[in-house]
Amino acid sequence: MPAVPPRLFSRGSWIEAGRVAAILRKETIGGALLLVAATVALVWANSPWSGAYESLRDLRIGPEALHLNLGLGAWAADGLLAIFFFVAGLELKREFVAGDLRHVRQAVVPVAAAVGGVIVPAALYLLVAGGDGAGARGWAIPTATDIAFALAVLAVIGRHLPPALRTFLLTLAVVDDLLAICVIAVFYTGHLSVLPLLGALVPLAVFGLLVRRGVRSWWLLLPLAAVTWALVHASGVHATVAGVLLAFTVPVHPRGGTGPDTESDTGSDTGPDVGPGLAEHFEHRFRPLSAGVAVPVFAFLSAGVPLGGLDGLAAALRDPVTVGVLAGLILGKPLGVLGAAWLVARFTRAHLDEGLTWTDVAALAVLAGIGFTVSLLIGELAFGAGSARDGYVKVAVLGGSLTAALVAGVLLRLRDRAYRLIEEAERVDSDGDGVPDAYQRP
Repeated sequence: MPAVPPRLFSRGSWIEAGRVAAILRKETIGGALLLVAATVALVWANSPWSGAYESLRDLRIGPEALHLNLGLGAWAADGLLAIFFFVAGLELKREFVAGDLRHVRQAVVPVAAAVGGVIVPAALYLLVAGGDGAGARGWAIPTATDIAFALAVLAVIGRHLPPALRTFLLTLAVVDDLLAICVIAVFYTGHLSVLPLLGALVPLAVFGLLVRRGVRSWWLLLPLAAVTWALVHASGVHATVAGVLLAFTVPVHPRGGTGPDTESDTGSDTGPDVGPGLAEHFEHRFRPLSAGVAVPVFAFLSAGVPLGGLDGLAAALRDPVTVGVLAGLILGKPLGVLGAAWLVARFTRAHLDEGLTWTDVAALAVLAGIGFTVSLLIGELAFGAGSARDGYVKVAVLGGSLTAALVAGVLLRLRDRAYRLIEEAERVDSDGDGVPDAYQRP
């Protein structure tokens, strides 16, 4: 009997689908808050009261003796985004250790798409802006996907998108975040102090030992996390790296568990050690803080760029950095994501799941061009917060993200009827066991 060719974007387990849906609901709310915060900042920065916005953003707080007397904008970029990357690290580890993506066949597409979505926009940016030595530092700006922003768009125009495609977008963005933090750590570290970096390993190891033993006490873990963050910050490595390192120490499986949770034919868990692990517990606790506070506050303190009227906007659009970021987000990101997914299908002889077309993948590839949180962060690291080119980057990121959202919206609306039919088919539960037939095991 000939081997059955693999399917791209096939349905995962019913439990995993429910977990991903819960994550997406929280991120969608965070995306709406992000949009509101960015809009308020942009309007305020271009109003007669722009001086008050700049004073607030530059207000310095923190102990000078510990070299932590930072402006509010720096605290948002270095401190609050560490929470964002902590949650991203938990989600990434959970997906590849206990989620559906522990299976290579299901992981290869989003991982390949994320890699393609980094390489192609970076190359396109360098092609446009690389001739300028200083401008070349911004090559990583158009490589990031903002999952909260993208899901806010989906909440409006893609409510019936099949769960497999939503999971693909979520996983792509999480892997994208991991790649971004690696890029930040390697390419945007201005100076490296070895002693603080080595010192950070001590509280990090103690934190890891405690969580491996199942400790959840905030009064023990938060001080260790704060010390780890402060030492990484002092080392010159961007402090958000501390969030990912801390997340990777947290166990996924319940204490005493021996492997991924087992499922019965009806999708219910069995076994004495079944239950949420510490990674899932922390993710549940910190995701609302990340999506509802950390990212919107960062957006508010970063998106306020004075446009300088039509003349200022025209000057920004003439700069190669602006053009490079726009090209990377609007053209490079979709080409990289879609091209990588197509290559996986081509060389594995896989075919799309029933009811899906490459138009659906193209729509998500365009949606991946919404770069905001991490793109703005890299722009600040590349050109310096408050510099002229940092302002150009913000104009390009906002413009590119808006364009990507509009184009993706058109593509998704064209396929809305097909998505509704797929959704109706997936809701069928002919045997009444509480699990739709589409998620039953063969």
